[in-house]
Amino acid sequence: MKRSVLLGLFVTASMMASASFAAEDLCAVNLQTLNNAKAQIQGTDMQARVEASVQTAKAYQAENTKQGTEKCITETTQTIQDIQNANKGGKG
Repeated sequence: MKRSVLLGLFVTASMMASASFAAEDLCAVNLQTLNNAKAQIQGTDMQARVEASVQTAKAYQAENTKQGTEKCITETTQTIQDIQNANKGGKG
């Protein structure tokens, strides 16, 4: 229940922020999430994929364009989903 409320607040706050600021912030947040996850990931294959994704996303972020930011978000979001899916598979 608490997660639903927090998620709702996060989504609402994200929608209220300006589009470009929220996008840049989401890129940075996702990169930080991936950096934090690196220490918890087991298996060299996943570690290598995450590191490659982080490097790619940082390159997109460095472009300082709307398209670069969108590519950063897409790259990092997909990697976060891959990590979550791998964790689900390991628990099941």
